[in-house]
This record gives sequence, structure tokens and C-alpha cells, in this order.
Amino acid sequence: MLQLTKRTEYGLIALVHMVDRGGEFVSAREISDTYTIPKRLLAEVLKDLSRTGMVESHRGATGGYALARSAESITVGAVVAALEGAPTLASCGNDLIQKASSANGQQPSRSCEVEPVCPIRSPLQRIREGIWNQMEHTSLRSLVNPGPISVSASASPSNEDTANPLQDIGAVADDTETTKSSR
Repeated sequence: MLQLTKRTEYGLIALVHMVDRGGEFVSAREISDTYTIPKRLLAEVLKDLSRTGMVESHRGATGGYALARSAESITVGAVVAALEGAPTLASCGNDLIQKASSANGQQPSRSCEVEPVCPIRSPLQRIREGIWNQMEHTSLRSLVNPGPISVSASASPSNEDTANPLQDIGAVADDTETTKSSR
């Protein structure tokens, strides 16, 4: 499934901290001390975010890092893509198969043998795509002031601050139940 790396988690924490500070430059040390994040790794993450244009950096005693763009224009998906690349959503069980094969000393398989006839591939793929879509429509601003989660008919960029992050997944589960009951 989709799991964020520590680098991405630390990057999101740092970015949300910058949003909280309202445009002030903050040091890697301040962020590291506030959240007990390894300073060296955080510095690498901030450098990567700076290269992507999400963060600007200034050297010196009053320097540090600040958002280069508005918190509304930076999405969780953009941060994930910048720090670890966009997730591959195509081969649903590939990660599990490769880990299992490697653990058994076998050559990892590049595709699932069951994929052509797999009854769960499509629902799982829709779940992954729903998660990624939610990440692409969740701004840093919505992470800073998360409102109450409400269940609405559709998640769209215009209602990202109140959209239920699991809403698309729920729709997939509803589709799956409908499919089962119609058989």
C-alpha cells in the first residue's frame, strides 16, 4: 500500500511549521528542536524542497527557510512527489510479491501472475488512485487548520479543507459491496 517515508513526513512537518510561522524564516534547528527530528536529515529534506521551488532559503544569522509559494498552492501530493517521487499505482501487488520473493531468496517477479484475472485489482487500484487524488487536492493550509471531517458527495479542490480524506475510499467500498450483492 502507500506509506510515506520519514523524509516526507519530516518535510510535511517542516512545511506546516513554516505555515504556522506566517512567512518568517525558520531555521532547521528550530524545526528539529520543536519536533525532535534529526537535524541532518531535516536539512537534506529542506534542501530538496528548496530545489523544487517550494521553499526558499537564506543564509546567515537571520536566515533559514520559508515557503516560496502560498500554503494553498502547495499540495501534499506535490511534496510527496518532490521527496520520493509519485507513487506507482499500476501493479497492485507488485511490492508484496517482490518483498516475499526477496525474503525467500528468489528472484523478485516484475508482475503478478494473477493480474490478468485478479478480482481485486480494480478495487485496490481505485483505492490507491483515490488516496493519491486526495493528496493532490490537500493543501498545506488544510493541514494547518484541519476542519471537521465531513462526508460530502464529491471531493474537489474547491472543498479540500473540509473534504473527508477517506471519502473516495468509501465510495470504492460501496461499489465493491454493490458488485458483491449483484452477483
